[in-house]
Amino acid sequence: MTIKDTAQAWEIRATETPFVGKKTSVRTDEVVMPDGSVVHRDYQVHPGSVAVLALDDEGRVLLIKQYRHPVRQKLWEIPAGLLDVPGENPLHAAQRELYEEAHVKAEDWRVLTDVYTTPGGCDEAVRIFLARGLSEADGERFEVEEEEADMEHARVPVDELVRGVLAGELHNNCLVVGVLALAAARSGEGIDALRPAQAPWPARPFEA
Repeated sequence: MTIKDTAQAWEIRATETPFVGKKTSVRTDEVVMPDGSVVHRDYQVHPGSVAVLALDDEGRVLLIKQYRHPVRQKLWEIPAGLLDVPGENPLHAAQRELYEEAHVKAEDWRVLTDVYTTPGGCDEAVRIFLARGLSEADGERFEVEEEEADMEHARVPVDELVRGVLAGELHNNCLVVGVLALAAARSGEGIDALRPAQAPWPARPFEA
């Protein structure tokens, strides 16, 4: 048996959006279950995100540390951000985020993995890229504000991050998934076997 997620859409009898925020909203659907019963399902509607595991020539991952109000913690993370425009090319969005949050550009881009962050309560899909061949970006630094104005930066060896993940010291979803996916790729078929940067993404279709 092939273990693979499959697309499926159960009947929705009615839907409403009781809350609309700046970037996301909350939707309530009346969903028909397999036995014919109808239940209410509340979930956050999200535009989707990209994240970048940027690996330098010394085998270190570029990290940022940012305050996250919902969990009341400053978390070490990899650069990430929203898909601001429907249908936006995720590679272009990832390149933008790497520039804005770290003032870095990369020569080699691969898809590391695709995930749904919390599929039981949110439709957010994230594409995590692996970026290599790093160098400082051209031009002036992007002017950050709000939580981003307090960001810290670091470059940390992959093995140290894997240890921190397994020790329960690092908690950001994209960092955890990205680091473990990189470790798995290295011990498996290798980085060259990763999907190309413009690989299709059914969760958030785009034009290359």
